[in-house]
Amino acid sequence: MSAAFGWGALAASSLLLGGVIGLRFRVSGRVLGLVLAFGAGVLISAVAYELVEDAFSTSEGGAWVAAGLAAGALVYFAGDELIDRQGGEKRKSMGGEQEEGTALAIVLGIVLDGIPESVVIGLTLLEGGSVGVAMLVAVFLSNLPEAIGATSGLAVAGWRHSRILGLWALVILASGLAALAGYGLLGDASPNTIAFVLAFAGGAILTMLAETMIPEAYLRGGKAVGLVTTLGFGVAFAVSALD
Repeated sequence: MSAAFGWGALAASSLLLGGVIGLRFRVSGRVLGLVLAFGAGVLISAVAYELVEDAFSTSEGGAWVAAGLAAGALVYFAGDELIDRQGGEKRKSMGGEQEEGTALAIVLGIVLDGIPESVVIGLTLLEGGSVGVAMLVAVFLSNLPEAIGATSGLAVAGWRHSRILGLWALVILASGLAALAGYGLLGDASPNTIAFVLAFAGGAILTMLAETMIPEAYLRGGKAVGLVTTLGFGVAFAVSALD
């Protein structure tokens, strides 16, 4: 079980790395947008080949996959909407708009974005005894530019550096616990339940990508994000095929 916590925390550790980079270096919005696009492509591939495909092969019918996708999308949408209304809408902005929201909403929003991915890492350990390389790389890469951008914005909004790094440390802890929960709580679950949870995470991640990550990548990186997203997808598919 400790391995699940460790892998979950490792995948999220790029948040702290991104925080340090965001505080020490000035990274252009275009570079961040292109890195976000690459991470989005990697996540799309991971959802397709590490989550939904596995969910379908695990379940006794496609209905469990469809239900999981729908539930994950709806739950993420509702949670994100609630957090936005509490002041967490600009939690990943580079411009300091976080000042308009509440600290609790910002923290909850960032945690919400990372929980589905972390639960999946625990589940992959449960299923095969080893964590999927493609999923691990996808989570690590997608977190890095988000943390750099959010850190820059939080610093502009007046957050102390120690407070910002403490936020990322808290999210890493939450991610490790989520991976642990995915491994520990579903150990005796039926194949259909496992399939539902995998698809649930896939639905939540796809909704997050469409609502926040891809629009933000296009806003910062321009039309080139289409090419870079496809590159990320292709690289992740190759890693998944070799895994």
